[in-house]
This record gives sequence, C-alpha cells and structure tokens, in this order.
Amino acid sequence: MSQGRLIETPDCVAEGAAWLAAREPRFAYALDLTGPLPLRRREGGFAALLGAITSQQVSVASARAIWARLEAAGMISPEAVAAMTEEDLRGLGLSRQKARYALALAAAGIDYDALPGLSDEEIIGQLVAVPGIGRWTAEIYAMFSLGRADVFAPADLALQEAARILFGLEARPSEKALRRMAEAWSPWRAVAARLLWAYYHVEKNREGIR
Repeated sequence: MSQGRLIETPDCVAEGAAWLAAREPRFAYALDLTGPLPLRRREGGFAALLGAITSQQVSVASARAIWARLEAAGMISPEAVAAMTEEDLRGLGLSRQKARYALALAAAGIDYDALPGLSDEEIIGQLVAVPGIGRWTAEIYAMFSLGRADVFAPADLALQEAARILFGLEARPSEKALRRMAEAWSPWRAVAARLLWAYYHVEKNREGIR
C-alpha cells in the first residue's frame, strides 16, 4: 500500500513550503512573515499518542505541564500506564476522561511498527478505533510521528483561526470547510498545516500546537 511522500528532513519542509507559496500568494505572504518552517518530527509509538491525547482541548502550556508530570512519573509506556488506576492518573493532571483514554490506549495493543506500512486513511482508521483517539489526534500522529506529507488536521482550532485571518474569512471555517479548502494544498497539506501554525504564532504571539 502506498504511503505517499514522507517529511523526513528540513529540506522536505522547505520543498513543500516553496510549492505552496508558488501556488497560493497568501501562503507566500505568510512564509515571508514566519521564515523557515520547523520540521516537527517526533518519535512514534505509545508515548506520542498519549502526548496527543494529553494535548486535546487544553492550552499548549497546560499540555506541556501535564506531559512533564507524566514523564517524571515514568508514565510513557503502555505497561506503566496499565499498572495505574484512573485516580492515579488523575493525580498526575489528567482529567477523568483522559485518564480513561490513557488506560484504553495502554490496553489497545496497537502494532506501532506496522503503522508506517499503511496508507494515511488506514492509519487513521486503526487509531480512531481506540477510545479517546479522534480524527484530530490520529492526524497529528500521522503528520508528526510518521511524517506523512499530505495529512491535515482541519479540526484544529489554531489552524482554523490562522486560515480565517490569512484568507480574510468572515468567521473561523468549520472542520468540513477547512478540509475542503485544504484539498487545494495536496500533496503538501502537512506543510500547509506547519505554515498555518507558524502564522498563528506570528499573529497571536502564542503557540498553536505542542
């Protein structure tokens, strides 16, 4: 099964950014403001998905603080998390719901080594079958941990707000509307996401993604 283009080095990101800027003047404008875009590659596996769950619906600062507590407690492997109770995890800063999701992820038995060989949609389909992993979390994992170049996360509020400002929209686009907009940015939708996050940082002076 074809996995498509992978983002593995800063040169890959630069190639995608140049492609986007050549086809969309507003991306060229944004790139002038942001400068070179970050690679944003992360290790894959259980810890990466748990980190994405931790980041759901909280500020970047809060997500970093909670993740630091989980790391300090050694809660970054399925075995360690599975040995904890929901209350134990809540004591480390997770909400009751996220504690349940962490335990579900630990019990899911995902074959992380097999994921790179799957198509984008197969990866997302496998991940969203786990309680607590929605499409946003699966798309973030595919982008950052697996380096997929053509995955986007249109449910992300920072991406929606950045698109609203950059494209002069009257209101923040819905997930469906932004997904439709992003079709024009294929095959470099993951670089478009990096550019919009960087532009969000310039406009709002705060991070849009951990």
